[in-house]
Amino acid sequence: MSAQPVLSVQGITKSFGGLKALMDVSFDINEGDVFGIIGPNGSGKTTLINCITGFIRTEAGKVRFKGKDITGWQPHKIADMGIARTFQIMRPYHSLPAYKNLIIPLWSPRARKTGGWRGGGKHGDRDTVAVDILEEIGFERDSRVPYKLASTLPTGYQKRLELARCMALRPEIIFCDEVFSGLSMSEIAGMVPLIEKMKMEGITLIMVEHRLRELFKVANRVMALNFGEKITEGEPLDVIEDKRVREAYLGSEGV
Repeated sequence: MSAQPVLSVQGITKSFGGLKALMDVSFDINEGDVFGIIGPNGSGKTTLINCITGFIRTEAGKVRFKGKDITGWQPHKIADMGIARTFQIMRPYHSLPAYKNLIIPLWSPRARKTGGWRGGGKHGDRDTVAVDILEEIGFERDSRVPYKLASTLPTGYQKRLELARCMALRPEIIFCDEVFSGLSMSEIAGMVPLIEKMKMEGITLIMVEHRLRELFKVANRVMALNFGEKITEGEPLDVIEDKRVREAYLGSEGV
């Protein structure tokens, strides 16, 4: 008997006016997966994340986390269950130092319920814990970068800050929306081991990504969307060789 999926998405449908953004999208995520979601611009990838994480309401379909129906829950309640996310357009608290961006998630009901991060404890020094998380995620403590205003950080550090805020929740699942976007090749090279490390720590990752080469280095399964519909799902190389996926990216004349 197969194990229950950690996340089950069934029949998600969403329209904006007369435009069908998602049409009957279904998939299951197993614990420990690095699951990629790919597709051309406008294929519905971010809309799908927004539906699952409660930022927009679906018209139809169900989302279940470890068997529990969380369809239509508010984002903060979904986060308290252990589902975190990054944003394609980064949302740091610009006027705060980087480490202070982690204080709110460290005070969240989930972080308190799970006892803080890495032994920080319910009453631990959260400033120290915040810097510890940033160091784990690639901020050099001695460089003073954790203490710089979030608004002054380069894109690569802001992407890492998004992940650090997720990690502060002690999540079971992280949705990563374009974490490689806007990064140089050297910055991406530094992010790939970080993704692999998060997987080794038992975090299930769902990654929306345009940088397919980098995604395929870390993903064990991939789903492709086009015009709001799921066109295929499987191992990365099988998906990218699918004629329908190639047509979605290149057009029928380019295949």
